[in-house]
This record gives sequence, structure tokens and C-alpha cells, in this order.
Amino acid sequence: MSLSVMSEFTASQAHGEAADRLRQRLEGLNLYLVGMMGSGKSTAGRHLAEALGYRFIDADSTLEQAAGRSIPELFASDGEAGFRELEAAVLNQIASWHSLVVATGGGVVTRPQNWGQLRQGVVIWLDAPEELLLQRLAADPTPRPLMASTDPGERLAQLLAQRRPLYAQADLHILQDGRGPEAVAQQVIEALPGILKQRSQPPLGQLRVVNEAGEVGTSIN
Repeated sequence: MSLSVMSEFTASQAHGEAADRLRQRLEGLNLYLVGMMGSGKSTAGRHLAEALGYRFIDADSTLEQAAGRSIPELFASDGEAGFRELEAAVLNQIASWHSLVVATGGGVVTRPQNWGQLRQGVVIWLDAPEELLLQRLAADPTPRPLMASTDPGERLAQLLAQRRPLYAQADLHILQDGRGPEAVAQQVIEALPGILKQRSQPPLGQLRVVNEAGEVGTSIN
């Protein structure tokens, strides 16, 4: 075995061991990928699920299967409001399962009620720059009702302005630089342990207090 092949094998083995340890620490928590259309949620999500031994779900595809219609057809018949209602119902069903990597729709964060479901797991924002998003969207023939515009760049900028503050509420922010989906998945795997450590600790500025009856409360410092 050559030195370079041996090095690649060792790195792959190390990545596999790290993913195994992470899966044990997750204890079945769902991972929800959020971000704009074109941010790579589905492609990176599949690699992430494979590495963790999780099941991958594309929420938009699940929604289309449940409705028996495509997303453009749903927008045409029910409008965005009707689509968001169905999206929330599908997310509620998904949240009852475990050990999933879920690629959510780009606008799932716009409804406050959806955050109650997302917060049951770990929310990961795949943040790609506008130029990269436009390149990917231009190369993707998938119909996207919210991008129907004579100026896709301006429309994308409008959506980003609305959604970025919402995406920023995610537990983990992964800034993309154009690397492939497998590398993005590895970024997530490397960053997740720090997030899980934070989740296991009391919130900053709060102290866990156990009274004489054994009841747990908090004290604000």
C-alpha cells in the first residue's frame, strides 16, 4: 500500500470513528438542515445521514407525496399560505420520528410554530453566498414558484433579507465556500460535538438548583 493510499485510509477510518462517537452522543436527535434553496441541504444531507447511519428525508419530497401534487401545483391551487399549512403538518409528523437528517424547505423558518418542532432536534444552517446560490439555481431545472421573476438576483436578495435573521436562530451555522456536499457534511460532523456540549449545559447565567424535596429549579445570577 502506497503512502498516499495509506494516509487516505487512515483519514477515512478516523472520520468513521468520529461519526460513530457522534451518533452515540446524538441519542437519536433529528438533525434539521435549514437554508435557502440551492444551499445544498439535500445533497449534503444525504452524505451526513450516510456517515451517521441515520435516515435521510427531504421534507419537500415528503410533502409532495402526502399531497399527491407537486409544489408548483400546490402554490397554484392553494397559494403560499396553503402550502405553508401543509408544510407545517408534514414537519409535525417528521418530528415524531427519530434518527433523521431532514432537508427542510427554504421557507420553513418563516412560521414561528415550526420552530417548536425544529427545536426538538438540532437545527443546522447551511449558509451559501448569493453568487453560489444563483449559480446553482440557474443550473437546476426544478420549478421554484418563489423564484418566478424577471430578475432572479433581485428576488433572491429579497428572500435572503427576509430569511437570514430567521436562519441565524439555528444551533449551528455552516458557512459554505463552494466545496462539495461530502466535505460540507464533514464540516457538520466536526462542528456538532461543540453544539451538543452546549445543549447539555445549563443556559448561560442560570444555575441549576435542587431543593430539599429534590426538585430542580433555576436561579438567575
